[in-house]
Amino acid sequence: MLETIKARRSIHTFKPEEVDTAILKEIFTYGSYAPTHYMKEPWNIKLYQAGGKKRLVDAIIESYQRIGMIKTDGEPKTLKMIDSMRQFLLAIPHHAVIYLEKEEDPVRMEEEYASVCAFIQNSQLAAWEYGVGMLWTITPYIHDPEFLEALGLDGERMKIAGVMQIGYPEKVPRDKGRTPIEEKMEIVGE
Repeated sequence: MLETIKARRSIHTFKPEEVDTAILKEIFTYGSYAPTHYMKEPWNIKLYQAGGKKRLVDAIIESYQRIGMIKTDGEPKTLKMIDSMRQFLLAIPHHAVIYLEKEEDPVRMEEEYASVCAFIQNSQLAAWEYGVGMLWTITPYIHDPEFLEALGLDGERMKIAGVMQIGYPEKVPRDKGRTPIEEKMEIVGE
């Protein structure tokens, strides 16, 4: 597992082949062994694949238009860009919307969000063991309440932690290295 931690990469291009649903369930089962305060297991998954991806992709594009990231001018250049984005997103074999219920207590909310982030990272590591790549995306539409509602989620009660793009890697990015930990760690008491 230590090698997997170092070898895992965020994948940006995927083969068209879908990952078997049984494998995806195993991956997310391993993810569920993340630390969780009070064993609450706050993570939830909406998995979009095959024909179900259209609903998600339409909601993404509508959100981008609503929040001003895509023009609504109907110009050929805009329409071409929207079509290109749509085709790119539909070509990704699976999208998993990872979300949690909001907590009123800000400390509890941080605990729950941290647990969901650990779940996502565990899932990415498990996926890598199966030869499956993931990209954890956090984009402006996840903060758009109307986007959540388009997916059947209550934007007042739910928070999206990320949208995972999932599939077999077409290309694995090179290792870009990491900053030596000595530059990030302060030892107090020596």
